Amino acid sequence: MDKLHFLDGIARIAVFVCLLLAVFVFTVRTENKLANRLFGCFIVFSAIDFSGLLVFEFPKELAALEIIRSTICLLEMPLIYLYVLAVCYSDFRLKWKHLIYTLPFIVMNLVFMPRFYLQSGIEKELFIANYSQMPEVYFFQVLIEVQYWFYIISVFLILKKYRKIYLENYTNPSASTYKWLFQMNCVFLIMHCITASKNVLRYTASREIFLWGNVLMVTMALSVICWFVMMALNHPELFRGINSKLQLTKDFLPQENGLTNDTISQQDEAITSQISMLKKYMAEKQPFLDPSLTIQELANQIDVPVRDLSILINHHMKQHFFDFVNEYRIQKAMGILKDQSKSQLTVLEILYEVGFNSKSSFNTSFKKHTNLTPTAYRNTLIKN
Repeated sequence: MDKLHFLDGIARIAVFVCLLLAVFVFTVRTENKLANRLFGCFIVFSAIDFSGLLVFEFPKELAALEIIRSTICLLEMPLIYLYVLAVCYSDFRLKWKHLIYTLPFIVMNLVFMPRFYLQSGIEKELFIANYSQMPEVYFFQVLIEVQYWFYIISVFLILKKYRKIYLENYTNPSASTYKWLFQMNCVFLIMHCITASKNVLRYTASREIFLWGNVLMVTMALSVICWFVMMALNHPELFRGINSKLQLTKDFLPQENGLTNDTISQQDEAITSQISMLKKYMAEKQPFLDPSLTIQELANQIDVPVRDLSILINHHMKQHFFDFVNEYRIQKAMGILKDQSKSQLTVLEILYEVGFNSKSSFNTSFKKHTNLTPTAYRNTLIKN
């Protein structure tokens, strides 16, 4: 079997698996249906993209489909961008304005219009035969690069803001959403660098090396898609997004310009009093034992406007709400670990008892506060 037919075999497997995964993603039951549908569409378009590596040619009268197929890749990153929004924000909905993300796909097909779509059959055949040397294709490659980097950077910016909002308003340790999407975007970045290098081989290396580059690219892309699907299925908590209307504390901090020293002093006294009241409530009522506690829920419990509470914790106490609450959870866990009457409790039982629902998040927070893992901390107590 020569390299071309080997590549064809790999591409057929990739197309089949992608379509199978797409059907599964479209039909699986989940709370975040929009995210699944967007990701399903991405998988379908990836399958169409992979089909370009098959040893197959469209009939001459349908040659236009080959160009449309090649430009489908311009719709993949917009779908990933929208998918990230749908995962991060529970209230995200598709709107007509989102059609603007199809603009590169439309522009590229308009560029192909004069010398391909509007030409007769012979001119179309010549165009496809010399496809890689056409000026339109060079423009296509540049457009792909610009678009890809735009979305890669945009997703990183979305995740940066998402993480800040999450830490200021939530305590549920399912912050793994950020980590997973960050990893996903990094993988896309690496994959694109490999693909871009492969495309350079088209013009600088032998055909055989280029074909092997295609084999590597398809194999890696298929593995990544399978990984994404398996992660989404095994970790449904990744789809519990936050409210997009939430703001960062710095965006609504009160202005202090022009205040007198007496006024500032009075404010400081009031802030100190509020902090004492909050700490007393946390110690006595232990609201942190609720693993899904949010800053809105805590504000309702102590009858304080959520904005005031956010400013108090995130600004005046100089802690994220996430860290503020987890500090109490860790203190509670340390007390249990010290209690000889509870020595039979496992670390897993303790983390659930103090309000965590993730072992990795518990270990990370515990080590952050004590420089030891829970097990190491317990062993240290036993030795002493």
